[in-house]
Amino acid sequence: MGFNHPTPSTTNPPSTDPPSTEGGRRALELLRQWPGEHRVAVGLSGGVDSSLAAALLQEAQWSVTGVTLWLMKGRGACCSDGLVDAAGVCEQLGAPHHILDARQTFQQEVMDPLVEGYGQGVTPLPCSRCNRHVKMALLLDWAEREMGISRLATGHYARLRRHPDSGRMELLRGRDRQKDQSYFLYDLPQEQLEHLVFPLGELRKAETRAEAQRHGLRTAAKPESQDLCLVERHGSMAAFLETHLPPRPGKIVLRDGTVVGSHNGVQHFTIGQRRGLGVAWHEPLHVVKLDGAMNHVVVAPRSEAMRRDCVVAAINWVSIPPAAAPMEVQVQVRYRSEPVTARLSPNGATQARLVFETPQFSITPGQAAVFYGEDVLLGGGLIQRAMD
Repeated sequence: MGFNHPTPSTTNPPSTDPPSTEGGRRALELLRQWPGEHRVAVGLSGGVDSSLAAALLQEAQWSVTGVTLWLMKGRGACCSDGLVDAAGVCEQLGAPHHILDARQTFQQEVMDPLVEGYGQGVTPLPCSRCNRHVKMALLLDWAEREMGISRLATGHYARLRRHPDSGRMELLRGRDRQKDQSYFLYDLPQEQLEHLVFPLGELRKAETRAEAQRHGLRTAAKPESQDLCLVERHGSMAAFLETHLPPRPGKIVLRDGTVVGSHNGVQHFTIGQRRGLGVAWHEPLHVVKLDGAMNHVVVAPRSEAMRRDCVVAAINWVSIPPAAAPMEVQVQVRYRSEPVTARLSPNGATQARLVFETPQFSITPGQAAVFYGEDVLLGGGLIQRAMD
């Protein structure tokens, strides 16, 4: 399942200059104090974040093995820029590099559910599913089975710590709140968290660039990808969906059923959307519901798009055991949304109702509602429906 990239014959030693940033110094100190064996597989995407994660680990005297997932881009094992840059960084560091063919798993675990969800009027969150079922699962399994390595590092901006009393691994926001990626990691189980390392959790993005420059990494100035990896070659999500879902003309309606327009498929809309509806009305209208069964896009004024509560299912409790009683939490309902106060009332271990302190706009089925207690990620699940 894996392809070995030749171990380089010409290597660059780790930087002997001290870290130039406060975050870099904190990261190195924590990595040097990390308990247990210091052999690690590093998931390399070919970007600056994962590249620096590998460089910092090596600087902290860890034994680094790079591995890159071949998900879907390119015509072969080493055709995309990411694969080439990942191999190049390993060559710079003098570390072995491997390519793991994950195309079939990625198709089954990410692409198929994504297309199915959009077709049903749901807006899926592919990154969290990919992190659990593809990236972490495949990389951890491969590292242990093929290399005898039980630890995996990635370039995510998040932090881990062990609770001193329960022994449970806690997942925390990254220091850089603008880059924090804990939201996308909410679905990771304890069995995976036990084996993960996030070297960049202490750094801000500007510090990452500076430390990558200090190490002379070829990716130090590489621009960030702004698109999901699975739609990158199509140019947009709309173009991606057009290649996977046939047109399905339907009606755009008000909440009372009044027809105000037409559409070419519910997959092209998302909750809260205002632009691009093609509807002339006496006030701005927003998408408030996608009815896949009726093939209707339901629209309403913004005031009618606000919701006080929602039902969340498939909850994964991360830093604490499953809640047994109502509790107050800070909730993010989208990656870029600000956390808001809500009352969480559990219904069993994997379902709950959230009642927000103030009504929220654009509560979207298929997206994640992630619960925090200050910087600690308590758990999260998928929004099933907003309550009318």
